[in-house]
Amino acid sequence: MLVDYILVGHGLAGSILANHLMNAGCSVMVFDDPTLSNSSKIAGGLYNPVTGRKMVKTWNADNLFSYLTDYYPKLEKQLGTDFLHDIPIYRPFISPEELNEWMGKSADIDYSSYVKQVHNSSAYGNQVSDDHGGILLNQSGFVDTAKMLFASTVFLTESRSLKNEYFDSSDLKLKADYVEYQGIKGKSIIFCNGHKSLGQQYFGWIPLRPVKGELLMIKTQEDLRVIHNRGVFIIPLGNGICKVGSTYDHQNLDENPTIEAKNQLVNKLNELVKFPYEIEYQLAGVRPATMDRKPIIGHHPEFKSLIAFNGFGTKGVSLIPYYAQQLVENLTEARSIDNEVNIERYFSLY
Repeated sequence: MLVDYILVGHGLAGSILANHLMNAGCSVMVFDDPTLSNSSKIAGGLYNPVTGRKMVKTWNADNLFSYLTDYYPKLEKQLGTDFLHDIPIYRPFISPEELNEWMGKSADIDYSSYVKQVHNSSAYGNQVSDDHGGILLNQSGFVDTAKMLFASTVFLTESRSLKNEYFDSSDLKLKADYVEYQGIKGKSIIFCNGHKSLGQQYFGWIPLRPVKGELLMIKTQEDLRVIHNRGVFIIPLGNGICKVGSTYDHQNLDENPTIEAKNQLVNKLNELVKFPYEIEYQLAGVRPATMDRKPIIGHHPEFKSLIAFNGFGTKGVSLIPYYAQQLVENLTEARSIDNEVNIERYFSLY
């Protein structure tokens, strides 16, 4: 069997890259073992242009957000399902100084397109603690990642482009001008398998810094129309169900929910919200973050037919579409990959 590209992994990275390649007229075969865990299926799916404790515009936001707001609606139509939820994010201020800072920032051309409104007094005081007001953000929301991945699975299966099998890299054969795996030949093979690449022979050297994240699913009678985000995010999924997250643990990289993370999330949630809620259940997954918090994309230093598309961490929903397009342009038009994400920055580690 001949295809243009073999992909390993069908999380957010693998599914979106496969879609970009197919849209570019390339044939693919995606390998994904459904018995293995997949942090993409339980991810918060949040896309947020202003992040961090200091509330700054996320890295490369102008490119990322102009691309993703156009891309995801098109993907919905291709997959025949709705998974994109364009919802403002409300972030309460913690001090008058923060309010004053954002009154000025909101008029700054670098931020104005992302700011829907700056509230100088409580705007959602019946739901959250916001005595100093807060900022309501544009170009924000969440992707229902589980729903998107299920639809992608159906699409790839119908296209005969998905194998629900464990990928055994010891069976991979590297030839001069192609790769072969169990009778399937391709120009290149692209590894989109997240933190699992650390145990894989070809890209085990890349400096991933996996981080375990835990979430709570809660139920409330409160009618939430925005995503509240301060200390934790609270994403309203409908019918009173909300997703609350997230924790960051670089030490314990299993995928078992812990009481410590639950207590941490509950404490932060109680500091933020005023409404009653019930905890439904808890989730955990391991995300493929990197030391510099930027993806790792490009060709292996020795075997050019091996490609990494990895390291998207907690911002995969925002990062992956734009860089999937960039990798496809690199493969089909020989365009360069941005230095900030290019795997070449780590060749000295190989």
